Amino acid sequence: MKRLKFLILLCIMTFAVSCGQQKKYIEYKVKDGETMRSIAKNYNLKTKDLLRLNPDVGRKPDANTVIIIPNSKNNNTQIAENIKVEETKIDEIKTPIDVTSEDTNTIDPELEELKKSFVIHKVKAKETVYGLTRFYNISKEELFTLNPSVEKEGLKINQIIKIKPILTEEDALANDVFEDNINSNTEVNIALLLPFKANEYKDTNSKDIFSKNTLANIVTDFYMGAEIAIDSIKKQGVKVNVQVFDTENRNSKINSIASNNQLKNADVIIGPFYSDEAKKLASKVNSPVVFPHFSKDQKTFSSSKLIKTAPDKSIYLETLTTYLSESYTNENIIVVGDGKATSNSNILKIVTKLKKNDSIKAISILKPKDGYIKKEKFTDLMKPKTHTWVIVISDNDVAVADALNSMISLPEEVTTQVFAIEKNKAFNRIDNFKLAKINFSYVTNEFIDESNFATKIFNSKYRKLNNSLPSNYATKGFDITYDVLARLASSDNDLKETLNQGTSYRLVSKFDYKKRLFGVTNNEGLFILKYNNDLSLTRLK
Repeated sequence: MKRLKFLILLCIMTFAVSCGQQKKYIEYKVKDGETMRSIAKNYNLKTKDLLRLNPDVGRKPDANTVIIIPNSKNNNTQIAENIKVEETKIDEIKTPIDVTSEDTNTIDPELEELKKSFVIHKVKAKETVYGLTRFYNISKEELFTLNPSVEKEGLKINQIIKIKPILTEEDALANDVFEDNINSNTEVNIALLLPFKANEYKDTNSKDIFSKNTLANIVTDFYMGAEIAIDSIKKQGVKVNVQVFDTENRNSKINSIASNNQLKNADVIIGPFYSDEAKKLASKVNSPVVFPHFSKDQKTFSSSKLIKTAPDKSIYLETLTTYLSESYTNENIIVVGDGKATSNSNILKIVTKLKKNDSIKAISILKPKDGYIKKEKFTDLMKPKTHTWVIVISDNDVAVADALNSMISLPEEVTTQVFAIEKNKAFNRIDNFKLAKINFSYVTNEFIDESNFATKIFNSKYRKLNNSLPSNYATKGFDITYDVLARLASSDNDLKETLNQGTSYRLVSKFDYKKRLFGVTNNEGLFILKYNNDLSLTRLK
C-alpha cells in the first residue's frame, strides 16, 4: 500500500553505502522555480531516487530548501559551476539503527538472514513505539503486523524488530512501474457515486438486507474498502475532501446529481456502478469518471473522460497468446475447443497470433465429435520427451471436464501444462487438486499474496473496523480508490498525466492503463497464474 514510503530509509542507507568511499553527500539549496524533477535531470539522477533521498521534501520545494544529492564526480563538477555547496560527512547523518552483535566478532546467522528481507532495528533504552513510527515513517499497525510480540508485550531493550520489507532487485529494476511520490501538501477532491438505495432499505432489517441482496453486499463492501484507502492517503499528509452520493435505483438520480453542479470541483469521480449511468455522467461532467468493475457493456464506452478499471475480455486472449509466444521453447501445442461459434472464433485468433512466431511450426486443434473428445485423440498427439501445452478454449462444462480428465489420466512421463483464457465456471467445477496435477494456468485480473506486507496491514485494519475479513469487493474498493488518489497526489491533481506513467500494483489489482486516441482509457493489467501441487499459485506474468 505504501511500499515506497516503507523503503525510504532503506534507500537512504543504500545511498550511504554506495557512497561510503567518499564519506559525504552534497547539500543543495533549491533555486526559485526549480522542481525535484528539474534538479534530478540537471544532475543526472532519477526523480524517484532524489525524492527517496529527501522524503520530507515535495515535488515542488520552496526556494532555499536544502536537499541532499549523492556526491558523484559529475555532480560535484556541475554543482561547483553553479552554486556554492556544503559537504556533509555520512557519519554525521544520525540514525538509530544498530543491529550489530554485542560481540563484534560474532555473526548471528538468523540475524544476517533476516537482514536480507527486512530493514531491522535494535531497541535502545527509552525508545517508544511512537518514536519508532515517527522516525521510520510507518504506522503502529505496520509495526505490529511484522512484530506481534511488540503489540502484546511492548518494546524490550536489545530486542531486534522488523521495520519494513526490503525492495527486491526485481522491483528495483522495474522501470515501468508507477511509483507513489505522494506530495503531502496536496488537496484532493473525490466523489463516490454508489447505489446504496438507503431510502428503499430504511424500514428493512439489516439482516434481511444483506442476506437477500447481492448488490447491497457488493456496494457496502466496496465502500468500506474505499474508506480505508481514503484514510491511508490522509495519513500520508494529503487533504482528501470526500463527497458520497447514493445513486439509488438505476437512472433515478444520476441526472439530478450531474445537473446540479455538485460534482464541478471533483478531481475524480468513482462510479456510478451501471454502465449506462457512467456514459451519461461522462457526457455531463469535466472530471474523469472511473468505472469500478467489469461490465460486458463497457466495450461501448467512447468518452475520453471514462476510465475502465477492469480489462476487456479481448485483452485476456491477447495476454495469453503474447505470453505463450514469448515463452515458447519447442513445446508441442494442442488447442481444444467445443465446436461453438465463440470457441471457434477464439481458436482462430490464438492460432493466427501464435503462428506469427516463426519458431512455431505446427499447432494441433481438437474439437468434440458427437459431443465428446476421445482420450486417444490426445495421446496420439503427445510426443515423447516433449512438453505439451494444451490450450482449452471453452466455457462448456462437459467439454472442459472431458479435456481435463484426459490430461489427468495421462502417464506420468508425459508432461503437460493446461492453459485457459480465464478460470470460468466450467473450470471452477473441477477439483483444485486435479487442476494442480495438470499445471493449470489461466489469465486473471486479480492476484493476492496473503504473505504480502500491505495485504496483512489491510486485512488487519479491515478486521478491526468490521469484525470480519474483507471480501473481494472490499479489496477492490481499496485498490481502485487508493490507486486514483495516490496518482492524483503524485501529479498535482492531474490523473490522466499519471495514467501514462507506468503500471501500479495494489493488493489484488494491476493497473496498466492504455488510452485510445480521443477515446476511453483502458486498464490492461492482467496476471497469468499457475496452480502448484500444494494448491498455491505462482505468478507467471
